[in-house]
Amino acid sequence: MAKPTRPEIVTANDLLMGDAVYLTENGGWSRWHGDAHVARDAAEARQMLRQAEAQAAKVVGPYLAGAELDADGRPVPVHFREAFRSRGPSNYPHGKQEDGAARA
Repeated sequence: MAKPTRPEIVTANDLLMGDAVYLTENGGWSRWHGDAHVARDAAEARQMLRQAEAQAAKVVGPYLAGAELDADGRPVPVHFREAFRSRGPSNYPHGKQEDGAARA
């Protein structure tokens, strides 16, 4: 029996925009943390990371990040660094902050 693991997602930075992005279930990238695909075990997490590392023309610095699932089953950050990255730049409202207001 596989050892239960905490939920993990893959995040990176978009190579052109510099924005934090999240690997989705279909292997694409989303700017929204809640769209990230959640690995069910360590083997799936490693496979997702390899998939992300193979997309070096789109993203830079992919890594696994811990997550929790909200009531709707969508991932939410567990570490303040990831929460900060998911909200976008903090120096003035633009990018995700403006888009997020429109999306909410």
